[in-house]
Amino acid sequence: MPDTGGMTMELMFGLAAFAFVTSITPGPNNLMLMASGANFGFRRSLSHMLGISGGFCFMVIVVGMGLAEIFDRFPISHLILKGASVVYLLYLAWRIATAAPPSTGAPAGEPFSFLQAALFQWVNPKAWSMALTAVTVYSATHAFSEIVVVACLFSLINLPSVSLWTLLGQAMRRLLNAPARLRQFNILMAVLLIVSLYPVLFA
Repeated sequence: MPDTGGMTMELMFGLAAFAFVTSITPGPNNLMLMASGANFGFRRSLSHMLGISGGFCFMVIVVGMGLAEIFDRFPISHLILKGASVVYLLYLAWRIATAAPPSTGAPAGEPFSFLQAALFQWVNPKAWSMALTAVTVYSATHAFSEIVVVACLFSLINLPSVSLWTLLGQAMRRLLNAPARLRQFNILMAVLLIVSLYPVLFA
């Protein structure tokens, strides 16, 4: 039987359910993936999807190994992170809203690379909430092997979940074949991304 780092089956089932619900529900990652699927298609968005899951896996491990304690000892660091997250998400919303439709002749932009998507997790408020909860609630001993199990299980469930949002965006490409419709869709995605900041600003 594989080593689960001391985690009980109840904890693993609970973590799996938590991972699925938080991964499949709307948030900055999923909204950006839907926009990427609509603008670039599923194949070109693969690096974005893999970067989210891989970056989040690494994030959970780092948080589990003690980074979360920094927020407890130095509350100002949490405020700084919140401010940086808001500014960067507003910048991304602007980029999505102003993305040029391919037929206009203007640069259409590029999908997120693996590294860009992985680094984005560190300024993604929902990712922070997910990582902190996964580590504090579903890791009983905080041993390294247990943290790795939590991170890997979460990522295994996260990848197919976020991929559905990319597929949804790609499926909408037929409806968005007119430049005006695609521009309206991108503006809507940008607005929803800004709305997703509500829990951060008013938490």
